[in-house]
Amino acid sequence: MNRPTSAPATVREHLLTTHADLLDAVLACADAVADSWDGATTSDRAAVVDPFKRALDRAGVLNRLAAALAGAVDTLDEELPAQPVAAPPYVAITSVGPVLRATLDSERLVVTIHAFAVERDPTRYVRGPADPADALAVELRSR
Repeated sequence: MNRPTSAPATVREHLLTTHADLLDAVLACADAVADSWDGATTSDRAAVVDPFKRALDRAGVLNRLAAALAGAVDTLDEELPAQPVAAPPYVAITSVGPVLRATLDSERLVVTIHAFAVERDPTRYVRGPADPADALAVELRSR
């Protein structure tokens, strides 16, 4: 299906308005993880991903991310073959933040909440954007 180029913008607007509290909760969890580091950065991926996933789980955010993905798919008038769960392939917690994925008829919806950033030379992790609008990225990729 050829979608209008505004489809990612439609999903983005839906998430920013309908799930603003969820995005704030994700970024609050990222703040708590970054505050646990010895400084403003860490070179240890394990100091990012595992603590972040635990913080999201404790805050009740993981299941809400799966529900937000389902809502995002609905805004595109699509249906998922199954109810998304808070685990891969639907929800993955990466070193940059949560990545939500949904396979649609001819494309893949990918939503990334950039809670962290990876800097190079040397590789280190830093806290990403504090504003949900700056942290949120939505793409439709070819399958």
